[in-house]
Amino acid sequence: MKILVLNSGSSSLKYQVIDMETEEVLAKGYFERIGQSDSFLTHKVNGKKHKFEHYAENHDKAISFVLSRLMNPHYGVIKSLDELAGIGHRVAHGGERFTNPVVITDEVIEEIEKCIELAPLHNPASILGIKACKKLVPNMKMVAVFDTAFHQTLEKERYLYPIPYEYYEKYGIRKYGFHGTSHKYVANRVAELVGKDIKDLKIINCHLGQGASICAIENGKSVETSMGLTPLGGISMGTRSGDLDPSIITYIMKKENLKSEEMENILNKYSGAYGISGVSVDFRDIEAEAGEGEERSILALDNFHYLVAGYVARCAVAMNGFDILTFTAGVGEKGQDSREAICDYLEVFGVKIDKEYNQKVKGEEAEISSKDAKVRTFVIPTNEELMIARETLNK
Repeated sequence: MKILVLNSGSSSLKYQVIDMETEEVLAKGYFERIGQSDSFLTHKVNGKKHKFEHYAENHDKAISFVLSRLMNPHYGVIKSLDELAGIGHRVAHGGERFTNPVVITDEVIEEIEKCIELAPLHNPASILGIKACKKLVPNMKMVAVFDTAFHQTLEKERYLYPIPYEYYEKYGIRKYGFHGTSHKYVANRVAELVGKDIKDLKIINCHLGQGASICAIENGKSVETSMGLTPLGGISMGTRSGDLDPSIITYIMKKENLKSEEMENILNKYSGAYGISGVSVDFRDIEAEAGEGEERSILALDNFHYLVAGYVARCAVAMNGFDILTFTAGVGEKGQDSREAICDYLEVFGVKIDKEYNQKVKGEEAEISSKDAKVRTFVIPTNEELMIARETLNK
């Protein structure tokens, strides 16, 4: 029983084939520069990496070539497409229409297209991947798994913005939240580790990477999250500003004579830790500069840690306390110093970590709590592909 998981970008394609009996990744790869003359595929199987320089003018051609590699006697893991039980597609935005993963139909595709205005960079790419598969393997079960779906359990007073209500009615302007697949996976995994029913736990998950969001999970459901209408909202990130005083935006636009698209670009690509440090879009580079005493890099990290801790506190209010704190994604899994700095702020809630052991944990699953901590703290590597595969199998 094998599932193919696809994550389509505007000019890229990531994939995994997972054996659902063992949940082992049989093959995975990354097709880059689709539509360009120098497009290529990096395909990994049996611990070996294979690079194929192959021109793919569109997603149809890219997916067709990936399927040919997966069935190839030398590089493949299946003999025919009949071995696949389904294809799971990651979709960024499902709006209010989708509260759970769904089997893809023509009607579902139309609804995903309606959400393009809410996710103009992500949803069109997902649609390209879905339509390509529909053409290549028309009888295959396909499931759309939405980053926003997990957060559709938020109460209305928590997802509405305090602006004229007509904008919610006319345009669907509200908090949607993202990284839902990751938050769901981590919450379920940590419940397994502590040996408790997820319905009996209050978990706050910190998904900290280039994109970052915090989520409060009570009784297995999202009750608060940091990202908003788009992935730009919430805490600051690698290059994204996160929440701001709205007047800052109009003030800068007037001063710099900027168009809305230019301002959006600044907030998405030149802000966050990069905006303050001026060093890099990569936290590792900023951490290296901070280690050398570079003042703006230190300030960028301090700002990030403070904002993360502040949103964790907000999530604690949403659940009237919490039992478990988890860290995941690039910074969450490998940023030992960042975890320590964030947890120092949270001692008031009973968070206390073993700082010496925390420094040894880099990318692996581990509990980093002190023995006398009231809140247990874990590092849990996320696995969104496995979560998508599980959701696909269950549909």
